[in-house]
Amino acid sequence: MPNNQILMIYTGGTIGMQKDLQTGSLVPFDFSQLMEHIPELQLMDKKIDTVSFDQPIDSSNVRPEHWLMLADIIEKNYDNYDGFVVLHGSDTMAYTASALSFMLENLSKPVILTGSQLPIGDLRTDAKENIITSVQIAGSYDNNQPLVPEVGIYFEFKLLRGNRTIKASSEHFNAFDSPNYLPLAQSGVDLKFFKERILPVPDGIFNVHKKLEENVVVVKIHPAITETYLSHIINLPGLKAIILETYGSGNAPTDDWFISLLKKAVDQKSIHIINITQCQKGSIAPEKYETGRKLMSIGAYNGKDLTTEAALTKMMYLLGKNLSKKAIKSAFERALRGEMT
Repeated sequence: MPNNQILMIYTGGTIGMQKDLQTGSLVPFDFSQLMEHIPELQLMDKKIDTVSFDQPIDSSNVRPEHWLMLADIIEKNYDNYDGFVVLHGSDTMAYTASALSFMLENLSKPVILTGSQLPIGDLRTDAKENIITSVQIAGSYDNNQPLVPEVGIYFEFKLLRGNRTIKASSEHFNAFDSPNYLPLAQSGVDLKFFKERILPVPDGIFNVHKKLEENVVVVKIHPAITETYLSHIINLPGLKAIILETYGSGNAPTDDWFISLLKKAVDQKSIHIINITQCQKGSIAPEKYETGRKLMSIGAYNGKDLTTEAALTKMMYLLGKNLSKKAIKSAFERALRGEMT
């Protein structure tokens, strides 16, 4: 039964900064004093505990090891809290949210990532509303069931599915977008949840997957791509998978050298090739044009409408499970956490 306890995890980022009045520079503040910065949290019927990374980091420095740290904190505290709020820099938030969505199997409690474009101590900060509503979402239950039993990103009045999200703006408060999936909740005068869009509470036992394969690269197809460049990529020591960001509906060059190199990667090196679109919105349809059918013929996986962040982290997660190539392809091409249509 929910007891209105929320754990807030601070990793770093703009949201945890305040201005030094003497120097004017931004410095981190002590998150144990959170209530002093956001006294409105005391009006909520929630008990909020805070924990911080020993060394808060700029999100540009986030690595898979930090995803593991977050997953470990959530795992160790899973039975003691109703929900989790992760304060995170915005630059790599979509990667972290995507990774956590796959790592946290049978998640039945809200894990809400949020941040801000302006520091919490700034007069015009967006941090306060983002934190307050994230806490409210993390503690939202109905008949002892969480309203959002999944990993989400809350920013500027919208709750988005974490593994459907991209950072769309570096200068607007509305920094994130979910191009191929509608918001899970909308904040206005009321906080409205769209239950038909939210994943159901899973039946299985909560389990954290902590092995991720990092030998995965993202290659964006462009008109000036060369045989030498692609050959170097394919011959990287230990490479396990290539996420190909292709044109439009999954199209790529049909030059003999291009197809030959990829076929060699698949047949001789057992490298997984994943086809996703570099367009922000839409899905690939590789059977539509010859250029897409060529990739299908060499065994490229259909990434459908996956974001780059979700495709990368999903492949890292699947490769970490030591599955057969056939099993990886089967799992990759179907939705595991609501990440694809």
